[in-house]
Amino acid sequence: MNLDQVMHTFIAESRDLLEEMENGLLAVAQEGDEAVNAIFRAAHTIKGSAGMFGLDAIVDFTHVAESVLDRVREGAVPVTDELVTLLLACRDHIAALVDAAEAGTLDTDVELTAAGAPLTAALNAYLDGDAGQVTHAAAPAVPPSAATEAAQWHISLRFGADVLRNGMDPLSFLHYLGQLGRITGIATLADALPAADEFDPESCYLGFEIGFASTASKAEIDGTFDFVRDDCAIRILAPDSKISEYVALIDALPEERTRLGEMLVRCGSITAHELAQALTVQAENAAAPLGEILVGQGAVPAPVVEAALVKQKASEPKAAAGESRSVRVDADKLDRLINLVGELIIAGASANLIARRTQIPELLECTSTLSGLVEEVRDSALQLRMVKIGGTFNRFQRVVHDVSREIGKDIRLQVSGEDAELDKTVVEKIGDPLTHLVRNAMDHGIEPADVRLARGKPAHGTVALNAYHDSGSIVIEVTDDGGGLKKDRILAKALERGLVEPGRTLSDKEIFGLIFEPGFSTAEQVTNLSGRGVGMDVVKRNIVALRGSVDVASTEGVGTTVTVRLPLTLAIINGFQVGLGKSVFVIPMDMVEECIEFREDATRDYVDLRGHALPFVRLRDRFAVQGPEARRQSIVVVRYGSKKAGLVVDTLLGEFQTVIKPLGKVFAGVRFLSGSSILGNGDVALILDMAALLNGVESDNNTLAA
Repeated sequence: MNLDQVMHTFIAESRDLLEEMENGLLAVAQEGDEAVNAIFRAAHTIKGSAGMFGLDAIVDFTHVAESVLDRVREGAVPVTDELVTLLLACRDHIAALVDAAEAGTLDTDVELTAAGAPLTAALNAYLDGDAGQVTHAAAPAVPPSAATEAAQWHISLRFGADVLRNGMDPLSFLHYLGQLGRITGIATLADALPAADEFDPESCYLGFEIGFASTASKAEIDGTFDFVRDDCAIRILAPDSKISEYVALIDALPEERTRLGEMLVRCGSITAHELAQALTVQAENAAAPLGEILVGQGAVPAPVVEAALVKQKASEPKAAAGESRSVRVDADKLDRLINLVGELIIAGASANLIARRTQIPELLECTSTLSGLVEEVRDSALQLRMVKIGGTFNRFQRVVHDVSREIGKDIRLQVSGEDAELDKTVVEKIGDPLTHLVRNAMDHGIEPADVRLARGKPAHGTVALNAYHDSGSIVIEVTDDGGGLKKDRILAKALERGLVEPGRTLSDKEIFGLIFEPGFSTAEQVTNLSGRGVGMDVVKRNIVALRGSVDVASTEGVGTTVTVRLPLTLAIINGFQVGLGKSVFVIPMDMVEECIEFREDATRDYVDLRGHALPFVRLRDRFAVQGPEARRQSIVVVRYGSKKAGLVVDTLLGEFQTVIKPLGKVFAGVRFLSGSSILGNGDVALILDMAALLNGVESDNNTLAA
């Protein structure tokens, strides 16, 4: 570990804390004191960590916000909508400061510093006098009036040999303690210092015994050493610690007992008389267990000691068994791993092909085992990239909070299905389209309060986000209980723009689909949030680029639901390969329901599937494949959402692991294809875009019906 790595950890953890801070601010009305405490802890931790790195701009600004939050905790400042809005803006400014620290421009960005001035002024309005303007470099965090109330703590520190190599300065932690209280005494130990010929200038040999007067909690004092916890031994004794606990501390430390005792006295943590009395008692009871000593001193009742021993024995194995372990992994490393797994799958397919061609039993057995292992590696690697969509949904709490106040409406967000998982790449790319859909629903979907009341609805509107898995895809629904889309107005606008031929009959789905045409809008007044329809073509284009689809269902006066369907992953899938002449196509296996024999009837484009009409599409015609048809063709029955159809193919090649490769720019305009894959023999197979294909089948049927 080096300083850059530690800074990277600070940046990542600060962003996590900022997210907690935002969630707490948005939930403070419901959760009350619990949320306030969580917000305060997040701000305090960010300030403390920033102080370790000398990031004064972050410390100074966060200190003011922390002071206001402290007043809120005390009940001196009430939680109002205005305060929540101000603290959300402060949270955003802290995030900008953290970004600047990551970019190395924190000290030189004058505009960013100026942007924080009005926020600081607004925060100071909640404080008395000049409180909150004190920075970490000025007076101690403990005000003079509270100095006499500060309790006496004792901190024992032993830094590890590698603390300097890891980029940490031991003295910086001592300096930071001055923000939480007052160091009443300090003794430096260098007993670990080796002989001159063995001395390593990059190693640390220091230890400290510190007397510390503070009103801070043990957790706050202990949090000072978060970034050096793995490189030091920390023992903190609370102000109400018994003399026996100080004796136990002396016994646990490697230095000479008498000298340690003198240091405790010099630090002001214990008096000389108390120490001498305790050591005498310990000497007299040297052979007695600690529990008996405490009982003999009258410090702890005997039943308490017995209960503690029983509890300790019962909990020790469970603690070891239930230990939680996790590690942060850079996203680029995961992407590299997935790419390597993809190449491994392609190489494994080539080996399988050679094994089947040669028919060597030993080779067939080895490749069969290899295929199973590769599949397990693939599933494990893909699982590493799967994240819950709840993190994305939670971001919309802030969007709804800000936009509802901007447009003067009372709108609430309901979230469900937040545990549904999908590939992190999909999560990153779906954020912007979902944001546009939510903002449109709020701006032009939800009616004003007086209109809602006149229609018998609650005064507050509701936008709901829901996610669930279906047929190998993830479905995300954005629903509002607003006025709904007006079919007549949409159709009239489409006729005016020449998007629909006069006299043509359109289904409700086709009419609603017109809002995705470039620049299409029926909004009477376009606001700065854009009218419903403005930019919807961009939303659809971004979703289609992810191999997804988007549909709209609406009932006038009741509300609108926009359904987005996306693949779970953009990297590797189970594919069902089919042949058309010499070409190979891949259908996502999760969408394949069954395969049946095709008996051609030139007079119709559907078959009777157990009493139900199943429309089908001839892939040969769709892709203009040359050459004679197979004598026995098959139909692959596929389902995509609510759509079900058949694909007529020449041959069925079976299920294979499919590594998705993007199509080049030359093929960007090709319909019905979503990507490509490399086969074991080196040939290229094309992956079918099921959403486009099945929409094409539906459109053809509607045209024929009309």
